[in-house]
Amino acid sequence: MEHDSTRLADRHAIAELFHAYARHFDRNEPEAIVALFTEDATVDYGPGVATAHGIEEVLAGIRHGLSTIFAATSHHVSNISIEFVDSNNATAVAYVYAWHRYRDGAPDGHLWGQYHVRIRLHADEWKFAELVLKAAGSSNFHRAEMHPIGRRG
Repeated sequence: MEHDSTRLADRHAIAELFHAYARHFDRNEPEAIVALFTEDATVDYGPGVATAHGIEEVLAGIRHGLSTIFAATSHHVSNISIEFVDSNNATAVAYVYAWHRYRDGAPDGHLWGQYHVRIRLHADEWKFAELVLKAAGSSNFHRAEMHPIGRRG
Protein backbone atom coordinates (compact mmCIF):
# COMPACT_ATOMS: atom_id res chain seq x y z
CA MET A 1 0.00 0.00 0.00
CA GLU A 2 2.88 2.40 0.73
CA HIS A 3 4.19 1.92 -2.80
CA ASP A 4 0.80 2.93 -4.28
CA SER A 5 0.59 6.07 -2.16
CA THR A 6 4.19 6.97 -3.01
CA ARG A 7 3.43 6.62 -6.74
CA LEU A 8 0.32 8.76 -6.34
CA ALA A 9 2.38 11.46 -4.60
CA ASP A 10 5.03 11.19 -7.34
CA ARG A 11 2.40 11.58 -10.08
CA HIS A 12 1.04 14.66 -8.34
CA ALA A 13 4.55 16.15 -7.96
CA ILE A 14 5.31 15.56 -11.64
CA ALA A 15 2.01 17.16 -12.72
CA GLU A 16 2.87 20.14 -10.51
CA LEU A 17 6.28 20.33 -12.21
CA PHE A 18 4.53 20.94 -15.56
CA HIS A 19 2.18 23.47 -13.97
CA ALA A 20 5.07 25.35 -12.36
CA TYR A 21 6.89 25.47 -15.72
CA ALA A 22 3.84 27.09 -17.37
CA ARG A 23 3.22 29.49 -14.47
CA HIS A 24 6.83 30.70 -14.25
CA PHE A 25 7.10 31.04 -18.03
CA ASP A 26 3.96 33.17 -18.16
CA ARG A 27 5.18 35.32 -15.26
CA ASN A 28 8.59 35.91 -16.94
CA GLU A 29 10.57 34.17 -14.18
CA PRO A 30 13.48 32.45 -15.97
CA GLU A 31 15.39 31.64 -12.77
CA ALA A 32 12.32 29.91 -11.33
CA ILE A 33 11.90 27.96 -14.58
CA VAL A 34 15.44 26.60 -14.57
CA ALA A 35 15.11 25.60 -10.92
CA LEU A 36 12.73 22.93 -12.29
CA PHE A 37 15.56 21.31 -14.30
CA THR A 38 18.51 19.09 -13.41
CA GLU A 39 22.00 20.60 -13.76
CA ASP A 40 22.67 18.45 -16.87
CA ALA A 41 19.27 18.98 -18.48
CA THR A 42 18.69 19.37 -22.21
CA VAL A 43 15.94 21.44 -23.80
CA ASP A 44 14.97 21.12 -27.47
CA TYR A 45 12.34 23.62 -28.60
CA GLY A 46 12.59 22.44 -32.22
CA PRO A 47 14.52 22.78 -35.47
CA GLY A 48 16.14 26.14 -35.97
CA VAL A 49 16.82 26.55 -32.25
CA ALA A 50 20.01 25.13 -30.79
CA THR A 51 19.37 22.42 -28.19
CA ALA A 52 20.39 23.74 -24.78
CA HIS A 53 22.76 21.45 -22.86
CA GLY A 54 23.13 22.11 -19.15
CA ILE A 55 21.38 24.52 -16.85
CA GLU A 56 23.34 27.63 -17.93
CA GLU A 57 22.40 27.16 -21.61
CA VAL A 58 18.79 26.42 -20.64
CA LEU A 59 18.70 29.64 -18.60
CA ALA A 60 20.29 31.69 -21.41
CA GLY A 61 17.79 30.41 -23.97
CA ILE A 62 14.76 31.01 -21.79
CA ARG A 63 15.99 34.47 -20.77
CA HIS A 64 16.51 35.37 -24.43
CA GLY A 65 13.01 34.32 -25.43
CA LEU A 66 11.32 36.05 -22.53
CA SER A 67 13.29 39.28 -22.85
CA THR A 68 13.49 39.71 -26.64
CA ILE A 69 10.69 37.69 -28.29
CA PHE A 70 7.66 37.43 -25.99
CA ALA A 71 5.76 40.36 -24.48
CA ALA A 72 3.30 37.94 -22.84
CA THR A 73 2.47 34.23 -22.92
CA SER A 74 -0.20 31.90 -21.59
CA HIS A 75 0.60 28.19 -21.40
CA HIS A 76 -2.14 25.62 -20.72
CA VAL A 77 -0.92 22.11 -19.84
CA SER A 78 -3.16 19.03 -19.77
CA ASN A 79 -3.40 15.30 -20.59
CA ILE A 80 -0.29 14.47 -18.57
CA SER A 81 0.73 10.84 -19.09
CA ILE A 82 3.52 9.51 -16.84
CA GLU A 83 5.48 6.25 -17.02
CA PHE A 84 7.92 5.32 -14.27
CA VAL A 85 11.17 3.78 -15.50
CA ASP A 86 12.33 3.02 -11.95
CA SER A 87 12.08 4.67 -8.53
CA ASN A 88 14.19 7.68 -9.62
CA ASN A 89 13.28 8.17 -13.29
CA ALA A 90 10.15 8.71 -15.35
CA THR A 91 9.07 9.79 -18.79
CA ALA A 92 6.01 11.88 -19.50
CA VAL A 93 4.04 13.55 -22.26
CA ALA A 94 1.89 16.59 -21.57
CA TYR A 95 -0.27 18.46 -24.02
CA VAL A 96 0.23 22.20 -24.32
CA TYR A 97 -1.70 25.08 -25.84
CA ALA A 98 0.41 28.24 -25.76
CA TRP A 99 -0.60 31.77 -26.73
CA HIS A 100 2.16 34.29 -27.44
CA ARG A 101 2.11 38.09 -27.72
CA TYR A 102 5.25 39.27 -29.49
CA ARG A 103 7.40 42.25 -28.57
CA ASP A 104 7.79 43.22 -32.25
CA GLY A 105 4.02 43.66 -32.70
CA ALA A 106 3.54 40.59 -34.91
CA PRO A 107 0.08 38.98 -34.73
CA ASP A 108 -0.44 36.82 -31.66
CA GLY A 109 0.94 33.31 -32.10
CA HIS A 110 -0.75 30.07 -31.08
CA LEU A 111 0.82 26.64 -30.66
CA TRP A 112 -0.86 23.32 -30.02
CA GLY A 113 1.56 20.58 -29.10
CA GLN A 114 3.17 18.32 -26.57
CA TYR A 115 6.07 18.34 -24.13
CA HIS A 116 7.98 15.04 -24.20
CA VAL A 117 10.14 14.83 -21.09
CA ARG A 118 12.46 12.71 -19.02
CA ILE A 119 12.16 13.42 -15.31
CA ARG A 120 14.62 12.52 -12.57
CA LEU A 121 14.24 12.42 -8.81
CA HIS A 122 17.01 14.57 -7.35
CA ALA A 123 17.26 15.26 -3.60
CA ASP A 124 13.63 14.15 -3.11
CA GLU A 125 12.40 16.51 -5.83
CA TRP A 126 11.28 15.61 -9.36
CA LYS A 127 13.02 17.72 -12.03
CA PHE A 128 13.10 17.82 -15.80
CA ALA A 129 16.21 16.11 -17.20
CA GLU A 130 15.12 16.52 -20.83
CA LEU A 131 12.34 18.50 -22.50
CA VAL A 132 11.44 18.28 -26.18
CA LEU A 133 8.64 20.41 -27.64
CA LYS A 134 6.62 18.83 -30.45
CA ALA A 135 3.87 20.56 -32.41
CA ALA A 136 0.55 19.35 -33.77
CA GLY A 137 -0.21 22.75 -35.30
CA SER A 138 0.28 26.48 -35.00
CA SER A 139 -1.08 29.81 -36.13
CA ASN A 140 1.12 32.91 -36.55
CA PHE A 141 3.79 31.17 -34.48
CA HIS A 142 7.26 32.70 -34.81
CA ARG A 143 8.78 29.45 -36.11
CA ALA A 144 7.37 27.57 -39.08
CA GLU A 145 9.33 24.36 -38.54
CA MET A 146 8.75 22.26 -35.42
CA HIS A 147 9.26 18.65 -34.36
CA PRO A 148 6.05 16.76 -35.26
CA ILE A 149 4.09 14.90 -32.60
CA GLY A 150 4.35 11.66 -34.61
CA ARG A 151 0.81 11.46 -35.94
CA ARG A 152 0.21 8.50 -38.23
CA GLY A 153 -0.61 9.39 -41.86
